[in-house]
Amino acid sequence: MTYLDVVFNCGALPGENELRAIDSMREVYGIRRVQFNGKERTVRVEFDASRLKQDAVARMLRQAGIDVREPVVLA
Repeated sequence: MTYLDVVFNCGALPGENELRAIDSMREVYGIRRVQFNGKERTVRVEFDASRLKQDAVARMLRQAGIDVREPVVLA
């Protein structure tokens, strides 16, 4: 397994319903951790890159109701 982090900018922080959907997203094989940063308005997802691609992670976040925007370039 190769774990990677991807960070996306968010338009709005998640509410209760979105957080429930995120919780069920963690059950998907390959998603290890999801963290929100309210100050920077970002979401960081640690995922198994041998199972998922960045686009698939963004799609799952959108399906959970998160206003995902462009990815942040990590240094």
